[in-house]
Amino acid sequence: MSDMKENFYDAELRQLGVTLGMAVKADIGGLKVAIAAASESSLFGVGSGGSYTTAALLCSLHEAYTGRVSRPSTPLELICNPTLASSSPVFLVSAEGKNPDIIEAVYRARQHSARTVHVLTNKQESPLTKKIDELTNVNVHCFPIEKKDGYLATNSMLMNAILVARSYSELEDESFSVPGSISDLQLKGSTIDDWIGQADEFVAKAVTRPGVIVVYSPQLQAIATDLESKLSESAITYCQLADIRSFAHGRHLWCSRRPDDCAILAITEPTLDGLWQHMAGLIPKEIPILEMSLRGSRPWDLITGLVAQMHLVSRFASHMSLDPGKPKVEQFGRELYYSDLSEKIPSFVNIKKTEQSKLEVIGCKWPSKPSSGGLRRKEKDFLRGVEQSSFKAAVFDYDGTLCSSQRKNEPPSEEILKKMIWLAERGILVGVASGRGRTIKEYFENLIPKNLWSNFVMGLYNSGAIVELGVDVERGKNVSEFLSHSSRIIRELKSYGVPIEKIKETQPFQLSVRFREGISTSDMWFVLADAHRQAGLDVSRLVCSKHSIDVLGEGVGKYQLLSYIIHKRRINPYKIITFGDQGAWPGNDAALLEHRYSLSVDIPSRRMDRGWKLSPMHKRDIDATIWYLDKATITDSGELRFSFGNE
Repeated sequence: MSDMKENFYDAELRQLGVTLGMAVKADIGGLKVAIAAASESSLFGVGSGGSYTTAALLCSLHEAYTGRVSRPSTPLELICNPTLASSSPVFLVSAEGKNPDIIEAVYRARQHSARTVHVLTNKQESPLTKKIDELTNVNVHCFPIEKKDGYLATNSMLMNAILVARSYSELEDESFSVPGSISDLQLKGSTIDDWIGQADEFVAKAVTRPGVIVVYSPQLQAIATDLESKLSESAITYCQLADIRSFAHGRHLWCSRRPDDCAILAITEPTLDGLWQHMAGLIPKEIPILEMSLRGSRPWDLITGLVAQMHLVSRFASHMSLDPGKPKVEQFGRELYYSDLSEKIPSFVNIKKTEQSKLEVIGCKWPSKPSSGGLRRKEKDFLRGVEQSSFKAAVFDYDGTLCSSQRKNEPPSEEILKKMIWLAERGILVGVASGRGRTIKEYFENLIPKNLWSNFVMGLYNSGAIVELGVDVERGKNVSEFLSHSSRIIRELKSYGVPIEKIKETQPFQLSVRFREGISTSDMWFVLADAHRQAGLDVSRLVCSKHSIDVLGEGVGKYQLLSYIIHKRRINPYKIITFGDQGAWPGNDAALLEHRYSLSVDIPSRRMDRGWKLSPMHKRDIDATIWYLDKATITDSGELRFSFGNE
């Protein structure tokens, strides 16, 4: 695309066609699932340099397709305020996984996020993936590239941008031809080659001036962002960004007061072409202006703009005899880059008190200022009761408490298993109550030493079937008319288009309903519950987890496991402590967390005398379970005791 002498950066640009071919053929099933799962939420994208461009593109497309306000961020923003990750899905982008900023950001995001953290990278083994191996609930989406980037992100940025663009296009089921090569990417009215040729006159004038003002249509911000990054990071020229109307709100003074110091590049699409043409006609003629007009703001238009601006950077560099792909980086610059943030930036201290989760579950959220004095007294009473008691049995929910809460079925982590074995070895009875079935029992039989099996009891299918390890699960012989009726209602809803993915009926215990990825189960509970109410059925039998809604048969509920332990194992109910993540009805752990001594790992019970979340706000799910058990000791009489100190 240039008749000038090729440098390292230009060689990288020649590789873009190969990268495009790899990106359009890559299996993005997992990435699409991750994006779809975030469709009901705002999204938080994190990256530096070219990876920031991908994060910006991700957020821009997420807003365009879902209407959910999202924003890109640098790693430092997340490190300094990790609560940004507390309620929104987080996508971190890093091509090589060496950037110390992103490594620290993924750690702090995981510590504060209630959701799965996603990482998009191009290297399977890196300092970043090594750090991820130490964490839970971090999904890695790795797409290797053939050629390593130079100083600027080129092929890795294009690869990741295309993967993101494809994901949204395919989820939307948009129909258009996928480009087979770089030459198939078309700007409005010209090829990229032709546009670059026309840009030479502008570039020749712009390089003699101190800076470039880039004005852009808001939908094309990712293109402007990457152009600014490349021009600034390679010290080619000073660059400032403004959307088209922000330019009109004062930055136009550069054109009158310092006309010899600026040139303007306008990145537009059809909806703002008319506005820009009107504005361009008002700008003094001596100001050099170049327009990059795209055919639209759909994903592949954005990819076209990204490729075009990368070649524009090449033109700037050639006129200045620079190689932005291989600049000389001084030692102080390397030391700046590799600063150890974990040592230099103190850990975030959450100012929220432990009663905050109780307040939120009953609707007392900021900025309301409830009188929490009474609530704090309830918390202190509860805390004192737990610490002064000792326990012979501990009953745990499974998904979200002993393993990450997700659609797929998987065994507990090694750290959780160590805790379970530690309890059992010391004579503590371990109960596990789950909406899942026999697979959970098989996990424990495969991973727990056989001599400890007698200290485990499993409440499968929401404790419809209660079995001990080594004992077969017997299917019920009866048929629940309630579940049969419920099944007909739910299947009819599915036929209307309710986004139900799977209905699994396990007579006479339960009916489990899963929805398409990204659909909120708490929202869908109202749809199913209202249909049951209209049919005169008991809606209290519908319970909700993070990944499914379960309809319970007669006499089925996690409380049955507690009843079994009390009557069959003859353990005093006050000697049992329970753990769960969905403690507020219709959460499926409401029965567990209404037990006298119960601890929440995420959403507490609405009862004020039990079901508290005592772990730090940023400790949720498995992390909270481990935190609780780290505070546990075994008394001389062989009972479990907790001491939370001043935390």
